[in-house]
Amino acid sequence: MSKGHPIGATRLGQIFELVQQLRGECGKRQVEGARIAVQENGGGLWGVEGAIAHMATLERAA
Repeated sequence: MSKGHPIGATRLGQIFELVQQLRGECGKRQVEGARIAVQENGGGLWGVEGAIAHMATLERAA
């Protein structure tokens, strides 16, 4: 919500947070033992349907 509604900026912000989580760099926000992360973002309209959707799955390197 803090990024307004630009789909690209929201998606990149989500991925940045997830990468930090997987690296263990989130301080008080850290999810202990984070190993897999899923990101989903969509927006816009094409008639009555969503115009764009993006989904990513990330996994911490061993």
